[in-house]
Amino acid sequence: MSTEKNEASMVIIKPDGIKKSLTGNIITRLSETKLKIIGAKMTTMTKEMAEQHYHHLTDKPFFGELVKYMTGAYHTKRIMVMVYYGPNAIEKIRKMCGATNPEEADPTSIRGSYGRITTRGVFENVIHASDSTKDAEREIKLWFKPEEIAEVELYPTKETVLKSKSVVWA
Repeated sequence: MSTEKNEASMVIIKPDGIKKSLTGNIITRLSETKLKIIGAKMTTMTKEMAEQHYHHLTDKPFFGELVKYMTGAYHTKRIMVMVYYGPNAIEKIRKMCGATNPEEADPTSIRGSYGRITTRGVFENVIHASDSTKDAEREIKLWFKPEEIAEVELYPTKETVLKSKSVVWA
């Protein structure tokens, strides 16, 4: 009996990964997991989104630097957010990413290959990956609308009528 279960994992190519043109290299490395990309987009991370995404780190001394880093204070404001789906997605992606600290990461991992620690002590580790199914769900719902996920209905949805102002193409 197989212990593999289909699950989703949120991946962010961080501002330093974008600035260094590592997007293709990272996606190629992640393709080795044989998982499907079911959502992807280029976007920016606002201060509010950074605080929501990394809410579990607000009490850490590096939180302010992390928010600056993710919102583009040191590189670019652009990030790429993706949802990978398939058997044991979280475990497979985290193994491919390597340890959070680039100096402790396996040299063949993404962070070991492309990450660095700045003189300010910021871990510029080029990639974020969900660390649990609970966090993956929270992160995916934060970054993606249900209609932006292809092929798979990840979480329950409901129809609602929103009366809000939107920017549309002219």
